[in-house]
Amino acid sequence: MKKRFWSILVTAALAVSLTGCSGGAGAGKETGKTAETTAETTAQAASENGTAKEKAGAGKRVCIVYSGNLGDKSYNDSCNEGAKEAAADYGVEIKNLEGTSAEEWEANFLSACEDGYDLVICSSSNFEEYMKEHCASYPDVKFAIIDTTVEGDNIVSISFAQNQGSFLAGAAAAMFTQKTDIEGVNPDKIIGWVGGMDIPVLHDFFTGYEQGAKYIDPDIKVLQSFAGTWNDPLKGKELTLAQFDQGADIVMNVASGTGPGILEGAKEAGKYAIGVDLNQDNDQPGSVLTSMVKRVDTACYLAIQSVVEGTFKGNSTSYLTIKEEGVGLTDFSVMKEHLGDKFPEDIVEKVKELEEKIVSGEIVVENYTGFGANK
Repeated sequence: MKKRFWSILVTAALAVSLTGCSGGAGAGKETGKTAETTAETTAQAASENGTAKEKAGAGKRVCIVYSGNLGDKSYNDSCNEGAKEAAADYGVEIKNLEGTSAEEWEANFLSACEDGYDLVICSSSNFEEYMKEHCASYPDVKFAIIDTTVEGDNIVSISFAQNQGSFLAGAAAAMFTQKTDIEGVNPDKIIGWVGGMDIPVLHDFFTGYEQGAKYIDPDIKVLQSFAGTWNDPLKGKELTLAQFDQGADIVMNVASGTGPGILEGAKEAGKYAIGVDLNQDNDQPGSVLTSMVKRVDTACYLAIQSVVEGTFKGNSTSYLTIKEEGVGLTDFSVMKEHLGDKFPEDIVEKVKELEEKIVSGEIVVENYTGFGANK
């Protein structure tokens, strides 16, 4: 399985780099609901490969707190996939706490702190301030945070070079907007980007996206909008349609549960989108050029693995780049099938070239202030 490959590649990085540390939400769920849901994963998942009693993590309890809902087909679902695989492999008990407001996030986090879990995983950077304030008060609890870095003797942090993945997405978008022989692509040199909440990690996404686009075409215009929420597909659709009205013909989704509205807007307008976090190419087939995959599932899995296998080391961080396959683009196969002979193969070739140049260091992708391996 791919996770096994990941464990081999990245466990070493965690064992070494985890000696030094230190968002998204759901479509198909009601916005603003009070969320405390228990994952029914442990017994079922463990039964796939034997009973929980036979597993190395039997008796271990892990709580994951989400700044949004599961069912987003994006960031949160990716995190949950990693948890479910860890439950299957190790027999750990998983509990999910979902929330759509800052009040719920903090309440869920404190509840997890108090309930005696072996590991509390904060799924996104929305929990950073709560961890800084409270983790030291729970020295016997192990914590992990994904998508940012928080220092603490009982904290590990796993973040990503989303700027690198977004560089590739921006380059692909800039090339695609030049293909005026494809239906829905206009002559304007304009592309778009719609984010969920206005937080630093999303600015890191945008920094890379804009740099990648301008690497292809320095004169291109890149529109930017924030929905201010992870949980409002209608808002995402509204902002996307507005960008199409301003001349964009392809918009990148970086909005978790708000994102399905972005993809739907592209389909409705006869335009195009780029997915995020998970492979969203089939969510609106023929309207999604590619997806910028971010391996949140891997981060969640590795955090759980470190507790089960006794390799957890506090005050440490890991940073997953293109080189470690922590970020990257999907293979364009869905769009290839949709466009047939009209599919621009030069985009695929260029993306491979840019990947190689980023890995070699020939291209250095800029970070938003405060992000990157040396932040």
